[in-house]
Amino acid sequence: MSRRRVPPALHELEAEVMDAMWQLERATVREVMEACNARADKPRAYTTYMTIMTRLDTKGLLKRKRDGKTDTYWPRLDRATYEERRAAAEVEQLVEQFGDVALVHFARAMDGLDPARARALRRHAREQ
Repeated sequence: MSRRRVPPALHELEAEVMDAMWQLERATVREVMEACNARADKPRAYTTYMTIMTRLDTKGLLKRKRDGKTDTYWPRLDRATYEERRAAAEVEQLVEQFGDVALVHFARAMDGLDPARARALRRHAREQ
């Protein structure tokens, strides 16, 4: 893997918060809570979101700026960069752990794709 820092995997609620942050781009805990709770079956408390966002800041996924008593957050990485780095790390880990068996499964998955999609993915892989 390259020397770029691999961002940590997200747990379910962390992923929900990061989805909201990538959409909002810059937001307070309250704004994220309102966005997430608008889609939730069961709304969560402000303190739940505050805790998750603090953890995401500690993990290096969010940046935080305090203005009086209000913290404003924004993502350190855009969604595409996060996904690319996480996917690369996951694939590397699978290949390291399972070797050729993992590679055979990737090859089978590629063989099962629509030919146009497979060509586009191969082209994209060469550009990386």
